[in-house]
This record gives sequence, structure tokens and C-alpha cells, in this order.
Amino acid sequence: MDKLTKEELIFLVKELMNPTLDDEKVSEYLDLLEKNVPYPAPSDLIFWSNEDYTAEQVVKIALNYKDE
Repeated sequence: MDKLTKEELIFLVKELMNPTLDDEKVSEYLDLLEKNVPYPAPSDLIFWSNEDYTAEQVVKIALNYKDE
């Protein structure tokens, strides 16, 4: 499977931020997101962050992550 584009990742994150998204889709979209970014737990940026990130900010942070 090809890597998702930045725009596709932003779409996924926006969908994940939708409180009416059903659990099956949440799981599917989180799996896709995790497979396409180096950030170890991108769901933390969406659901557990103290910051109120936009979808674009989540994707930027997740894509620019470097394991040190």
C-alpha cells in the first residue's frame, strides 16, 4: 500500500476529531494514521493532548517527529 499524502492524513485526522464517528471507523482510521506517520502514538495528539491542535497541526507534528 502506498503512503498517504499529507492531505489524506489531514482528512483522516479531521474525521477522527468528529465525535459522531463510529468506533469501527475510529479504529480503521487510527490504524491507517499510525502506519503513515513516524510519531509513535498519533492518537495522543488528537485525544489526549493538553493543546487544542487542528488537524493540520496534528499531521505536521506527526510527520516531523524524529526518534532521538
